[in-house]
Amino acid sequence: MLYSSIENSKIKELKKLKTKKYRDLLGKFIIEGEHLINEANKLGYLEEIYVLEGSNYNIDVKTNYITKEVLKYITDLDTPTIIGVAKKINNQKIGNRIVILDNIQDPGNLGTIIRSSVAFNIDTIVLSNDSVDLYNEKVIRATQGMIFNINIIREDILSFISNIKNDYYIYGTKVNGGNSLKDIEKREKFAIIMGNEGNGMSSELDKLCDSFIYIDMNEKCESLNVGVATSIILYELDK
Repeated sequence: MLYSSIENSKIKELKKLKTKKYRDLLGKFIIEGEHLINEANKLGYLEEIYVLEGSNYNIDVKTNYITKEVLKYITDLDTPTIIGVAKKINNQKIGNRIVILDNIQDPGNLGTIIRSSVAFNIDTIVLSNDSVDLYNEKVIRATQGMIFNINIIREDILSFISNIKNDYYIYGTKVNGGNSLKDIEKREKFAIIMGNEGNGMSSELDKLCDSFIYIDMNEKCESLNVGVATSIILYELDK
């Protein structure tokens, strides 16, 4: 079917998926670009696609055709090609290797952490309730499709850590103090807490940690972007 008007009710419903409220209500979100579409389809999350009239995409899902006007109305990208609707990720068992994110606000940072978590064999990412929305379109794009390849849940992290503490070794992170990353003892079952971009890890979580990690670096550099820091730590823990 061809949709040619931005006043069409179906198109208006699609546009609403740009808002967190509507994504939460329907349990769906928008993805844009062939790579994300293919990853979502490969793992069973893709429900339908919207493509420019005259285009030919060989994907076995419901395909809707739209005009350039409608495509530009829906997307914020400069060179849009294809839009998909995906269902939200299913929660799975948390596994042995967990990253806990405390009040992460920047979509790019979260996207980077998701990609690195997949790359270095993390089983589950736990988002605090005050972290950025997982289905924010900037987060989705920054993950480069890896959002579909890892278990991600949102929890009250104080309660979550308290509940798993007897079974998992809890690493906290600090800019100074604790153990150098290169000297830490690795554990089979662990959770590592990464803190907010400006303030670091919440002090109320300190008492739940078994030890703290810091990254050795040139003294001229006071701190690292949390996405970069997480990537370095996960790389070392995966060795």
